[in-house]
Amino acid sequence: MKKNLLMINTGNGKGKTTAALGLAFRAVGHGFKVSIIQFIKGSWACGEIETAARLADLIDFNVMGRGFTWKSDDLKKDTALALSAWETAKERIASGKYRLVILDEMTYLFKYGMLDEDTVIAFLQQRPENVHVLITGRDAPEKLLAAADMVTEMHPVKHPFAEGVSAQKGIEY
Repeated sequence: MKKNLLMINTGNGKGKTTAALGLAFRAVGHGFKVSIIQFIKGSWACGEIETAARLADLIDFNVMGRGFTWKSDDLKKDTALALSAWETAKERIASGKYRLVILDEMTYLFKYGMLDEDTVIAFLQQRPENVHVLITGRDAPEKLLAAADMVTEMHPVKHPFAEGVSAQKGIEY
């Protein structure tokens, strides 16, 4: 490894998590262990969870939220779950056991004031040398973007949802 990278997939376009999963499968293809922690998404059946279960010896996949927090009916509960997910993430990162840790939908925790951006950045800057971290989500804060080694911004150009087509199995989930 030449450098442990802090990477961010952000923007209003679709595909941030999908790209992160592609990176996870690339790492697994090289025999690296991966941890995926989803901060917001709920526990509905989606293809990536099924695939990760088949690769359980190399991927630890944890859905730790209740669903889309901006529609929360109990923000205190969602905040407690987010903080618990962050504790899990810190343990996974600090262990050095995982070559890649994906913190999916983490940017929303900053937007909703659930996590302190400076504290998270300070922790991530002290991670073991063999651990890459990828954070996904819209509205990544400027300080986080500045701390990152690689930032990809997804821009919406065209999506069937705009024409009233619902999310499709095997495409969006």
